[in-house]
Amino acid sequence: MTLSTSRFLDRRSPPKIVTLTLLAGLSALTMNIFLPSLPGMAAWFGAPYALMQLSVALYLALSAVLQVMIGPVSDRYGRRSVILGALVLFILATVGTLLAPNATVFLVFRMAQAVVAAGMVLSRAVVRDMVSDAEAASMIGYVTMGMTLVPMIGPVIGGVLDEAFGWQANFALLLGFGLLVLGLVWADLGETAAPQKLSLGAQLRQYPRLLTSPRFWGYTAAAALASGCFFAYLGGAPYVGNTVFGLSSSRIGVLFALTAVGYGTGNFLAGRFSVRVGMNRMVLWGTLVTTVGLSVLAGLTAVGLSGPVVFFGLTIAMGIGNGMVLPNANAGMLSVRPELAGTASGLGGAITIGGGAGLAALAGALLPPGSTEMPLVLLMLASSVASVLAILAVMRRARRLGLTA
Repeated sequence: MTLSTSRFLDRRSPPKIVTLTLLAGLSALTMNIFLPSLPGMAAWFGAPYALMQLSVALYLALSAVLQVMIGPVSDRYGRRSVILGALVLFILATVGTLLAPNATVFLVFRMAQAVVAAGMVLSRAVVRDMVSDAEAASMIGYVTMGMTLVPMIGPVIGGVLDEAFGWQANFALLLGFGLLVLGLVWADLGETAAPQKLSLGAQLRQYPRLLTSPRFWGYTAAAALASGCFFAYLGGAPYVGNTVFGLSSSRIGVLFALTAVGYGTGNFLAGRFSVRVGMNRMVLWGTLVTTVGLSVLAGLTAVGLSGPVVFFGLTIAMGIGNGMVLPNANAGMLSVRPELAGTASGLGGAITIGGGAGLAALAGALLPPGSTEMPLVLLMLASSVASVLAILAVMRRARRLGLTA
């Protein structure tokens, strides 16, 4: 199957980009639409903010665990059936969040929503099934650029819905969007990977082939550390906006969109220039953009010149950098062992999301009552600097192997 044979709403052909975009977008929207509501949800359930903030960290942690299995299962049974099953489970979990009587039950169903991570993981694997390495980086860039339109407006809509109708409206919107995506995937997404004859156990035993590859680890580390500063931001920015700067839910939602604007710009640059420039250099440039932006933010915060506009505005640089890094780093992960694209996507995604869960939880721990935004800024900066070192190691390894990507 190739992109040129794709026919819209024909289950016998590869999916159109719009289907992959909405599939990945649902996963991204699930992660961030309710962030402006966290303080209000804590009040609703009579729970500490730190407990409700775990709805971010626990979601990411379970996403990481699930992604270890999603990749091999999709290599064994095909992409289509796994994606459809995950969407059905996501819809049931979303209904559970709406009916939850207390914070504990809510967190259980919130964690169950993490099954939608299959959409993010397998949309990348589907792309790799359809096109070559360099084209995959470019196409993933375009898919994720379109995907950012959803989370860009998600926190804005989430903040408005929270103030108008309460936090439940956010999850009602996720339920409706999930049903829409389920119908679209059922009608448009044809199978792109021939099911393998290996058992699931045999599939899992393929992991050492990836785990012993320095290039796989390098690309994974670059992706995990670059996105890690964003996950730390997700874990700490609602507190900074609400407690440090005294902003309303809707205002926080609008400011969250600035990062998504940057991410969309970075995805466009990845889609436009990855084939010409090469994956490795695009990852390097992206990590440097993020590091420079966060260095400026740290400097301004240190001299007392920070504020809502400075703090949220400079995250545009983080968005641009991540938008350049992630499509190329993900394509790099999948290029190490092309015959294990689903497994590589799942394992790499698990490591990336698992690291993000840890940083999101750490961000919450570093922001006790009375804290300023500085601990969060320094955590984000440290993660970005480490991503630069990771891609430099990949480039050094590539030169030794005579590779030019």
